[in-house]
Amino acid sequence: MNTNRDQFPLPEDLKVFLTVIQKNGFASAAQALGFSPAYISKRISILESTLSTKLLHRTTRRIALTDDGERVRRWAEKLLGDLDDFLGEISQARHQPTGALHICSSFGFGRNHVAPALCKLSQTYPRLDIRLDVFDRVVDIVGEGFDLEIRVGDDLPGQHLGRKLVSNRRVLCATPDYLKRRGMPRSLDDLKEHDCLVLKERDNAFGVWTLAKDDQEESVRVSGPLSSNNGEIVLEWALTGGGILLRSMWDVKPMLEQGRLVQVLHEYSQSANVWAVYPTRLSQSAKLRVCVEFLEEYFRDLSVD
Repeated sequence: MNTNRDQFPLPEDLKVFLTVIQKNGFASAAQALGFSPAYISKRISILESTLSTKLLHRTTRRIALTDDGERVRRWAEKLLGDLDDFLGEISQARHQPTGALHICSSFGFGRNHVAPALCKLSQTYPRLDIRLDVFDRVVDIVGEGFDLEIRVGDDLPGQHLGRKLVSNRRVLCATPDYLKRRGMPRSLDDLKEHDCLVLKERDNAFGVWTLAKDDQEESVRVSGPLSSNNGEIVLEWALTGGGILLRSMWDVKPMLEQGRLVQVLHEYSQSANVWAVYPTRLSQSAKLRVCVEFLEEYFRDLSVD
């Protein structure tokens, strides 16, 4: 059998060929496939031309396979079977989560909240291979090869898709000892006279706090002797009486309830919703869809606001 290596038989032609053999005739194959006998004959001729060989001996009563026809039959059954398996696996992968999932988040929220959530996700879907990287910088999720970013704050990149996982806000707070020593601020302007623990996160303006009151935003420039690019460090400083902190309710609510911290200027807060950001539509990736939906449910059950 001399074949043209630049040409490959069409799967549909192989299916027609196998049906002709199974039904022992062109007319029966045409009826089974819903085509005309002329169409069946044309497809067999094209297959023979592609493979440069004669596949069938045809008589008025029956058909018989040539030697090459028998070889083609065996390979056609294998190829079409493998193709069915391949298409089935692709279809299953779109509906059942499997494979690698590369996720990133910020240091504090990633370690304290995303990591436990992903541990539960892995237990629920053991076929996922999950990797979590944490940063305190802007991440190019496409350029750096991430499937998903879990981020706090509403400054979302416009080129990506996003889903809000849970509502959240940042509040101002300090220890009772600090407030006893330095006094309770009564307005945002009063913060200029206080030691404010400034956190440099991502590309946010350093030393400028923008907060909302009755849906109106106000900004104040703050300063203090201590600043850092790590939120957990700043929180520890606040707990030792180092100053006033602007921190997510996810982090400070237990300390507010315990009395270790006191919220100040209750009427002011900063939106810090938790978002899933991704470059691919969820309908195109089962693993991504399942992960986002799982995190949405997980964080909703743990909502602190």
